[in-house]
Amino acid sequence: MFRYYQPDLGANPDDPFARGDDGKLVRRGFWLDMSDRSLVLAMTQGIGATLTADEKRAHLADIGREHLIDEVCVQEILPPER
Repeated sequence: MFRYYQPDLGANPDDPFARGDDGKLVRRGFWLDMSDRSLVLAMTQGIGATLTADEKRAHLADIGREHLIDEVCVQEILPPER
């Protein structure tokens, strides 16, 4: 089961990540109207930058943009331990 980001709707009732009681995005059109480039920027440098990689993956899958997961969820390469 996907773990979606759950925003504080008391602080920002118009949050584009808001979901209804049925678990569906309330402002789905906000995301669907974005170009791929704009969506990548929003998720990496804008409103989605603070989300975890799992939350970003779930959100992108939900809006049908799985092809952007590699651009949005960059793998961190750690140096070998000494």
